[in-house]
Amino acid sequence: MHSILCLCGSLRAASSSKAVVETICQKLAGEAGFTRFDIGSLPHYNADLDPLPDSVAALKNAIAAADGVIIITPEYNYSVPGVLKNAIDWASRPAYASVLKDKPVFIATVSGSAIGGVRAQAHLKNVLGAVLARTFVWQEVAITHSNTKVRDGYLADEATETFLFEALRAFFRSLGRP
Repeated sequence: MHSILCLCGSLRAASSSKAVVETICQKLAGEAGFTRFDIGSLPHYNADLDPLPDSVAALKNAIAAADGVIIITPEYNYSVPGVLKNAIDWASRPAYASVLKDKPVFIATVSGSAIGGVRAQAHLKNVLGAVLARTFVWQEVAITHSNTKVRDGYLADEATETFLFEALRAFFRSLGRP
């Protein structure tokens, strides 16, 4: 079974992004082993911090240990949330030789609007390309009108789940045999 690290780009307890992460971890539990990392525990990126803060070391260790990473994020002001970019900045060091280099990454975005975070997804792919991560190529998973698709902390829209799980299963297959 593959080891998958899930990162949520939102810190809000009742966020749609967090609901999607929880749905993945619950409903696909038999298909992969999931761990989560709270990116809100990281300090602001500062290359002068030496030794690395414990939370940064924990993030890097979690990424290194994972066969793949799933990032579920909202779109803030046409881009990714600063807290997610901060986590990527921490994980991206040392440059061109970080734990993200060649790491398979699956991206999905959520939004209360009709466009579902596609601008954030494009920015995130660009950022991950800069750190040499291997972004999974598939149809974009952009969950629109997410406020209406979440109930009791979980994604509750059959068509959206079907599309998301099809993409995730393809991602798991792309990782090869565990």
